[in-house]
Amino acid sequence: MLGHIGINVPVLSVAKTYYDSIMDLLGFELFLSHDDEFAYRPSNNKRGTVLFFYPAAEPGEYSNTQTGLQHLAFIVPTRSAVRAVHAAVLGSHSEVLHEPQVFPQYPQPYFATFWRDPFGMMLEAVCHHDRD
Repeated sequence: MLGHIGINVPVLSVAKTYYDSIMDLLGFELFLSHDDEFAYRPSNNKRGTVLFFYPAAEPGEYSNTQTGLQHLAFIVPTRSAVRAVHAAVLGSHSEVLHEPQVFPQYPQPYFATFWRDPFGMMLEAVCHHDRD
C-alpha cells in the first residue's frame, strides 16, 4: 500500500479550491492545510494513501504522455458515486475525457469517468461493483 503521493502544481491556491470541491465525493477529507502545502486523507479514518499538494518549484506543463504520473484513479463504492463525481466535474467546467460508462477492456466490473484537473492532470473515478 502506498503511504502518500506528492503532487506539484503550478498554482497552489487554484489546486486547493478545485480539490476541495471534489475530494469529499471521492472519499477523502482535508488532512492539513498550510501556505506551502495541503493534503487529503481517506475519510472516516480509513486506511489508504494520503495525497499531498505542493507548489511547483519549476515552471512546466503536466502531460500524461511523458515520463511520470499518468493519472490518478479514485475508487468509489457505487456507480451512482461515479455519476455524482461526473456531475461535479461538469459543474467545475473541467475537461471531461470519458463520461461515466463501462470500460469492457478492463477486468469487470469497471464503471468509470475520466477528466482533467485545472492543470491538465488526468483523474478517474471508478467503481468495481455492479451496484448503483
